Amino acid sequence: MKKFNSGYIYILLCTLIFSFVEVALKRTTGMFHPMQITVLRFLIGGAVLLPVAVRSIRRRGERLSGRDYAFFAAVGFLLVCVAMMIYQIALTYTQASVVAVLFSSNPLFITILAHLILREDIHKNHIVALVFEVIAIFVIVDPLHAALSPVGCAFAVASSIFFALYSVIGKGMTPRVGGLAVTSFAALFGGAELLLVLLFGRTAAGEALFTAANLPLFVDAPLFRGLTAASLPWLFYLGVINTPGGFGFHMLAMEKTNAQTASIVYFLKPMLSPVLALIVLRERITPGMWLGILCFLVGSGFAILPGVIEGYKKSKESETKTAAD
Repeated sequence: MKKFNSGYIYILLCTLIFSFVEVALKRTTGMFHPMQITVLRFLIGGAVLLPVAVRSIRRRGERLSGRDYAFFAAVGFLLVCVAMMIYQIALTYTQASVVAVLFSSNPLFITILAHLILREDIHKNHIVALVFEVIAIFVIVDPLHAALSPVGCAFAVASSIFFALYSVIGKGMTPRVGGLAVTSFAALFGGAELLLVLLFGRTAAGEALFTAANLPLFVDAPLFRGLTAASLPWLFYLGVINTPGGFGFHMLAMEKTNAQTASIVYFLKPMLSPVLALIVLRERITPGMWLGILCFLVGSGFAILPGVIEGYKKSKESETKTAAD
């Protein structure tokens, strides 16, 4: 029971941190290059968590092998070079509030992937959730009126899918090394891998390749430009608070509960992120956005709440059985 409750504390902390990230990233537009801020925040975040990660591994009596480092390199690539890179690109095409809400569709993808990879149960309520979340996406994107960038919306949904895949695969390593260790090493490896990509983009061969592939964001991307008194507070939040705190608490929440329960973060985030974007960025919340948020909340509720209730019941039953013994 105590373990289950601590998982909810991590969920609350993760929600508070994650709900502001799109606003912070949007505010750095013009201060940092999109790929530059992605590299910086994950390298800084991974480094901040590294001492805790090492202590967690030692406390468990584990020693990392070459295979373990290969695992971290793979999940780091999935997190930073795929999910977060696509996520950052989405922010360049559309509003922070839109990206925040669409990214919050990942509970559905986590539920499906957790069933396929971790063998967590999937039920009829997840099918109902799929219907509501697909409706939400169409309502927010509104393809008939094209009020929003379909490209930005597509990137936001794709980012959500790949982040769900990272979450589920990463959870498989948490029993051995702990959630913070997985977060730290994934951030460090992923940040370093994206840095190598950007360094390649500064060469003649890289410039030719990325230009031909219509990927100008990877051509001659700056590494240290924009580090000013005005930008450093935002870099501090993204690198020291959001990346180690948000991603770390999310992994800890999955470690203490399960992948579906930890996804409740994205049940709460759609309510907070648009309001924060309205306050800080003055982004208008349209009636269609409110309707889409409502559909997301209903869909996420169908996907998550039954699992949360079942997990709570099992935890309580286990506590009662332990007390009886």
